[in-house]
Amino acid sequence: MPCFKRNPKERFDTKMISIAIDGPSGAGKSSLARSLAQKLGYVYVDTGALYRTIGLAVLLAGHDPGCPDQVLAQLDKLHLDLCYQNGTQHVLLNGQDVSDQIRTEQVSKAASQVSALPQVRDFLTETQRRMAREQNVIMDGRDIGTVILPHADIKIFLTATSAERARRRTAELLEKGQQVTYEQVLEDLKQRDYQDTHRQVAPLRQAPDAILVDTSELDFDGALARLEQIIREGLR
Repeated sequence: MPCFKRNPKERFDTKMISIAIDGPSGAGKSSLARSLAQKLGYVYVDTGALYRTIGLAVLLAGHDPGCPDQVLAQLDKLHLDLCYQNGTQHVLLNGQDVSDQIRTEQVSKAASQVSALPQVRDFLTETQRRMAREQNVIMDGRDIGTVILPHADIKIFLTATSAERARRRTAELLEKGQQVTYEQVLEDLKQRDYQDTHRQVAPLRQAPDAILVDTSELDFDGALARLEQIIREGLR
């Protein structure tokens, strides 16, 4: 499986285009960013997957993702890669594909906990910036436009009501065979929103120059069309 690499024939003095999409959990950032990247021919970088992978690694080691000392003790043991096969992103943890394992609610909570640690964010920041220097990218997360890529060509803050986000996430998890209830998902989502917006390091917030897009009343195709319009108009 080929890992993320720049085409050696490309000019290194060519300005790459970077698009940052931030927003709360369940806003549809990943699925929309992935589809946009395919339509525009860009590389999709799911930064949340990197934090999820660290959270998974901590859980697999039998440690508490809420204990900073236990989390930081794992960092030197981790090697993360984003790899692509037939246009699909795969996440490797120490050489093992963990793309499916990182999509559980338990790992989602662990990701939110470990992402609050400055050392974890520093561990991943340069990897993310390198990708943006080497390719045209669409990168989604919670601090892309504010911290990781503050000079991104286009910044979008994607959101929806908590009720709508919980409805979408519940349907997604049930489709994957996970036994969850709407009430449980809504409570977990509200807790994660609080953690993401109140952490001391790089809290979730809309960048001053980001375009706000609320998808509460939009289906997937409508949201995709709106984002594509913003990007194409912004790059003219």
